[in-house]
Amino acid sequence: MSSNGNSTRLSRRSFLRWSQSAMAMFGAAPLIGSKAEAAVPKQPEGEDYYDKLGVTKIINAAGTYTTLTAACMPPQVIRAVERAALHPVYLHDLQVASGEYLAKKLRCEGALVTSGASGAITLATAACITSANGSKPGALPQDAGRLKNEVIVQKAHRYSYDHAMMLSGAVIREVVTLDDYKNAFNEKTVMTNFFNAAEEEDGPQAQIGREQWLEIAHQHNVPCHLDAAADMPPIENLWKYTQMGFDLVCFSGGKGIRGPQNAGLLLGKKHLTDLALRNTNPNGDAVGRGMKVAKEQIVGMVAAVDWLLEQSDEANEKEYNRRAKIISDAVKNIPSMQSSVVVPKIANHVPHLLLKFDPSVVGVTVPQVVERLRAEKPRVELNPNTGHKPNQGIPSDANTLVVGVWMLQPGEAEIVGRRIHAVLTQKA
Repeated sequence: MSSNGNSTRLSRRSFLRWSQSAMAMFGAAPLIGSKAEAAVPKQPEGEDYYDKLGVTKIINAAGTYTTLTAACMPPQVIRAVERAALHPVYLHDLQVASGEYLAKKLRCEGALVTSGASGAITLATAACITSANGSKPGALPQDAGRLKNEVIVQKAHRYSYDHAMMLSGAVIREVVTLDDYKNAFNEKTVMTNFFNAAEEEDGPQAQIGREQWLEIAHQHNVPCHLDAAADMPPIENLWKYTQMGFDLVCFSGGKGIRGPQNAGLLLGKKHLTDLALRNTNPNGDAVGRGMKVAKEQIVGMVAAVDWLLEQSDEANEKEYNRRAKIISDAVKNIPSMQSSVVVPKIANHVPHLLLKFDPSVVGVTVPQVVERLRAEKPRVELNPNTGHKPNQGIPSDANTLVVGVWMLQPGEAEIVGRRIHAVLTQKA
């Protein structure tokens, strides 16, 4: 136990050093000039409200999952959020200005900071209904039944985020085959939705690829929305899909982009992102009124994009592989252990470490490893595909631990390696 405590303290010190060096590297400007800074006492670090509330901190060896509060923001983004919090502005003006800025940076016509990717899906749907009907935003969702309101979706692309579309009053029209799709278009069709990472999900495979899906929709002059929530990196995906011709594309802001967890992006054709803006806050008579994005989240999202565009996919992947090697080296002497690294093709396109072992040889099962890693402090959360059949592009099985390394903080790979070794060698 004492070794864990030392590891935790070392990790926190390492993190502080990393934060300070990162701020210097990113060129983050101080809030006040150097002379004034010398005369003003340094601000206290602030109370740790996780500790105050009794909420357990974790080491995130899983990934950018919402339930684990997704990614941590880089120092450059944190500083931008802190500064934005100090001054009020007109929220509409900030939405418009940030959208224009992001559209230029991300090489598309229009952009909108939303309340996460799910909020972006709702606003995309509302924009397409509004566009198809020439209606006012206040008509949704109560008048949707009298309006054009159908969204075409492949059966293999149905998911829990269908609710985000239905929130605007849309009706899902499900198709399976190519002929189904061609015959589904009618006078009520307003949009098609394509779940970008569906092909790597557990379940039936879709019969229609994204290029063909897009082409047929445009033959009917119907806009296509692409859900790419977790599909960055690579960084170029932020403009790849809009340049393919997708009319609207959504991304989560708090995953690979490293913005605030409750922010997202809706990118695409300007006349549609403008309608999405009319359907959200601060407009009171709008289906997105409850999807408020505060000034801190808007500025944080812009700062995160600025930060991201300074990054290198190659350098990041090299770092993630380094962390994976630290962990695999820590357990390489465990009998029957086989380690490998896999990179999912679409969502969470980063190295994941797979540790496969024979429970009858090691004397511990995968569920027992997961339970033991959660039982001690700091609690370690492995990727949820651990111990499960292949899903999300990760070829796991009942005897495989899946370690997501890209959300680890400096020094945590060493802790995770030691902890996994300890639980695999722990006597029952």
